[in-house]
Amino acid sequence: MSSLAMSSFVEQQIVLHQFTAKHCAQARLMLGWSREELARQAGVAVAAIQQLESHGDVDDQTRLILAFRLEAEGLVFFPGFAPGWGMSARRFDTPAAEPTNQGLMSRLLGTTTATIDSPTPQPNGA
Repeated sequence: MSSLAMSSFVEQQIVLHQFTAKHCAQARLMLGWSREELARQAGVAVAAIQQLESHGDVDDQTRLILAFRLEAEGLVFFPGFAPGWGMSARRFDTPAAEPTNQGLMSRLLGTTTATIDSPTPQPNGA
């Protein structure tokens, strides 16, 4: 077996052992997807997803398709743990956190540029 084929085989075996029926249901909830949506996104039958989530038994090809489709959304799977967002996951549905005190950050970083949120200096006694 060539190294590329072996690599693919090994990767598939790892996925088959890491991706569980519980992972499938949890991942759908994390994405806000119904069984029907996952079926549409993965190109598999809704009945296959129901079979996996209810009884944990589907053919290897269906399990791989579902795992790879959910991984394409940025999820990662490890036995014994709930799915998580991978390092490369880019989630844009939450706004980026704003610094709480830009004036302090400017002082710490040594910049002298005023920011919109910085308080306007007041003369002494004002």
